[in-house]
Amino acid sequence: MDQAELPRTVAEFAFLLAERFGDRPAQRFKRDGRWLDISYVQLRDVSAEVGRGLIALGVRPGERVCVLSDTRPEWTHVQFGISAAGALVVPIYPSSSPEECEWVIGNSGAVVVICEDAAQLDKVDQIRDRLPELRHVVTIEPTGGKALTLEELRQRGEGEAPELERRTDAVQPDDPALIVYTSGTTGPPKGCLLTHRNLTACCRVTRELDVLRPGDVSYLFLPLAHVFAQVVQLSTFSVGGVAAYGTGNPATIVSECAEVQATCMPSVPRIFEKVHGMFSDQSPADPRVSAKLRAVFGGRLRVAISGAAPIAQEILEFFHAAGVPVYEGYGMSESSSVGTLNTVAALKIGSIGRPVPGCEVRIADDGEIMMRGPHIFAGYWDNPEATREVLVDGWLSTGDLGAIDEAGFVTITGRKKDIIITAGGKNITPANIENDLRQSPWISQVLLYGDRRPYLVALITLDPDQIVPWARAQGLPADIAGLQAHPSVRELIQGMVDQANARYARVEQIKRFAVLERDFTVETGELTPTLKMKRRVVEQNYTGVLERLYRPA
Repeated sequence: MDQAELPRTVAEFAFLLAERFGDRPAQRFKRDGRWLDISYVQLRDVSAEVGRGLIALGVRPGERVCVLSDTRPEWTHVQFGISAAGALVVPIYPSSSPEECEWVIGNSGAVVVICEDAAQLDKVDQIRDRLPELRHVVTIEPTGGKALTLEELRQRGEGEAPELERRTDAVQPDDPALIVYTSGTTGPPKGCLLTHRNLTACCRVTRELDVLRPGDVSYLFLPLAHVFAQVVQLSTFSVGGVAAYGTGNPATIVSECAEVQATCMPSVPRIFEKVHGMFSDQSPADPRVSAKLRAVFGGRLRVAISGAAPIAQEILEFFHAAGVPVYEGYGMSESSSVGTLNTVAALKIGSIGRPVPGCEVRIADDGEIMMRGPHIFAGYWDNPEATREVLVDGWLSTGDLGAIDEAGFVTITGRKKDIIITAGGKNITPANIENDLRQSPWISQVLLYGDRRPYLVALITLDPDQIVPWARAQGLPADIAGLQAHPSVRELIQGMVDQANARYARVEQIKRFAVLERDFTVETGELTPTLKMKRRVVEQNYTGVLERLYRPA
């Protein structure tokens, strides 16, 4: 299949790929302890039923339909059905609160919400009287008659086949396909309007770079509400690969990757950091360590992609030396998750790679990274002012600071809004020392603080998977709340801080730190669904702790 044979729109995906790949497996999922497959023909048939059902429900072309669910095969059936019916898909993170759901549903003007189960339905029920444009709620799993089920929706549209075909054919590449709400670290989320052309352009990129190949198995645990997972899934389908879905349990991510013998794994840095922590005292040059590390991921992993947040260079070097290459890339919701990528053919550890085919990257006068290309979004939904702030003549202002070397590799040096300016006027990028400290197996999260202050301080959380076994071996309390103030733990973390500080000038070093009683979580609003830290939320939640770090000892 050459580049010209890619579907023009997401609306066409299920239909064209069923013709091409037939009974080959498209989706893999776990039910009752067994992995089951759905073929490309089955994917087409069920997606078409969803599309016809939505038409029968009264959904019109251009209207918005929200999907509030964990990553699972039905998510994709719904997405393809919505697109085929000419409507727009509006994902909602399954971890969202009722108030966050209200914002996305209300701001997008969605007319239908498709919920995963009774728990997600309950969120919508709490806010439904404040959503005048919402006409219907559907659930993927039965909820005892509380809402129309996806199965019932699929059965409704038997006579709508001609209309579905007409609508699918009418969808054009520059029509909007997705409104992805950014899980912003500050302020209410903005809806990134992504077109069908944006998404198919990303499929062309992965094909051109040979990232995915026919028969590949991509293990997906990231929420499909995030465009990174969306693009990997579409790209996997475009080459006839298999999308294997995680069960939603963070503790089984790596073991499930091994069970499906994934060849591709898109991930956020935290997963690689935790696996690295298991081997941090061992040499990747030891063949036994290399074999053990490869086996952790199932033995077939050919390409692991780390995105959404920075990852430490030492961790990447460890994985590459052990024969499990992790390729760091860079993108944003506004760029359909695509921008730069390290590859087998062009690799520079410590950089975010070269611009992908079709993407232009330049550095503005103030050091900001700018991007342009067919993958750049159409703007923010119903927010022309915010669009004008970031999109000028097709160039996207990323908000990240960086540099480009002579070989074309891009390096991020900081984030414009995250720069700390000390009382002495020194500009400091917090991500650098935070990343250094997160390499410690004992440390989960780090927040560096010190804007307009005389020195830098840090909030540090412990990694329970590593610190609890260590504590038991030392005869210490086996719970985080009991450990965080223990002198032995304090001494352990102080050693890590001293080690990190040694790499920086005095003004950039952490003078004091606090070990917190618990880790940052998505549920408390301190992490985004892709596990990026919301700095302002953390600072607000721990104002008292931070203030005490500036009081005389």
